[in-house]
Amino acid sequence: MARKKETHGSSTHALAARAAEWKTILRKMIVIRRFEEATEREFRRGKIGGYLHVYTGQEAVATGILATYRQGDVVYAGYRDHAQTLLLGSDPNGIMAELFGKGNGISHGKGGSMHLFDAAHGFYGGYGIVGGHLTLAAGSAYALRYKETESIAVCFFGDGAMNIGSFHEALNMAGLWGRSGMCPALFVIENNGYAMGTAVDRHSALTDLGARFDAYAIPNEKVDGQDVFAVHALAERAVATIRETGRPFCIEAQTYRFSGHGAADILQPYRSKNEVEEQKQRDPIRLMITRLTEEKIVTTEEVEAMEAEAQQIAQRAVEYAEQSPQPDPAELFTDIV
Repeated sequence: MARKKETHGSSTHALAARAAEWKTILRKMIVIRRFEEATEREFRRGKIGGYLHVYTGQEAVATGILATYRQGDVVYAGYRDHAQTLLLGSDPNGIMAELFGKGNGISHGKGGSMHLFDAAHGFYGGYGIVGGHLTLAAGSAYALRYKETESIAVCFFGDGAMNIGSFHEALNMAGLWGRSGMCPALFVIENNGYAMGTAVDRHSALTDLGARFDAYAIPNEKVDGQDVFAVHALAERAVATIRETGRPFCIEAQTYRFSGHGAADILQPYRSKNEVEEQKQRDPIRLMITRLTEEKIVTTEEVEAMEAEAQQIAQRAVEYAEQSPQPDPAELFTDIV
């Protein structure tokens, strides 16, 4: 069994050799941040119905991992799913229209924030049923290898989802199928410290979450989820092994959400303001900008241009959603099995 270790960031030489890639990754992280800020504002304005879970503070996790995505891979997420959809290339306008419940949203206005879906871009769903998508991801991984492809399934889930029965069912099957190289899956624990408002040490008897995968013979490693360089380095290594062997792997990304559990979680009595402010000192975007600036890979002017572009993308998406039509009533009867 491969034991856990913590992966650290890239060397100066490695950063310089991939300067263009790191700039692209930074741009994507900034777009996610500005898009999520816009969704929170629109929720407060009453434009977004249902519920809303934003990715603010966790951008380095999905961005670093999905930089390894290849055409044909499939990606699953829980209800905190806007970032994954943006990263895979879904139209920001269509995503925002979906949050507004409009007919031209990427789920035709029927899914909302928690149920985005865009198979054309490899995103097989955000899921509101906590942990329910883990079994789907394991099954998809088996199917991909059964069809003799080199594609993989990537499954994002939170620390709270690990206390659901389907987590154990999915991981047991993944471990069994993995013995014969029939489960090319990357399981990503987004350990942001809280299951809704319950801290990890209050909801999990074993706080070393990645260690749970040992019980199913699945290798696992931890990574600093605020360090996109470390996340990407581990993801590249893990994904290469998964594609080669057909065996599952788990990454436990230790991260932190700056906003509440959901948009209605305003008071946040379960954590102090000092704790949040302290965690913001390790803002993944700020850390990346500092590192790239110090290494003279990105300039202040380039960062400002990225910020302006991200603001425009978010603003255009809001305007598009505002002007979009309501779903046709006939849509109630489509996609019904």
